[in-house]
Amino acid sequence: MEQNDIAIPTLPSRSLGNTLLFYGKLGFDGKVLGAGDSYAILKRGNLELHFFLHADLRPAESSSGCYIRIGDIERLYKAFSLAKLPTRGIPRMDILEDKPWGMREFAVVDEDGNLLRIGQAI
Repeated sequence: MEQNDIAIPTLPSRSLGNTLLFYGKLGFDGKVLGAGDSYAILKRGNLELHFFLHADLRPAESSSGCYIRIGDIERLYKAFSLAKLPTRGIPRMDILEDKPWGMREFAVVDEDGNLLRIGQAI
């Protein structure tokens, strides 16, 4: 693989406007585009997430998600903590902790049930 190769998750959203508002609280900027405003691209530094409109999505039944590896987990965790998401339910943000598989990680579940697990190698 080339050093600049990248994978970008594409996740479902019941309302792209609401998705922009939610991720805006986490420091992402983005816009809705595509035919019929059916797609959104959000960025936060080098992180990029794409969303497609799925109006019939049931958040509690969603199995969509992605894993994001980053270099400074503490800094991102502190930044995301400013959004004051609950620790249970949908949406939520889990605590930062060391995992037995050698990663320090936390998770965010957005309003549509998408799971973002974010980690850094220990």
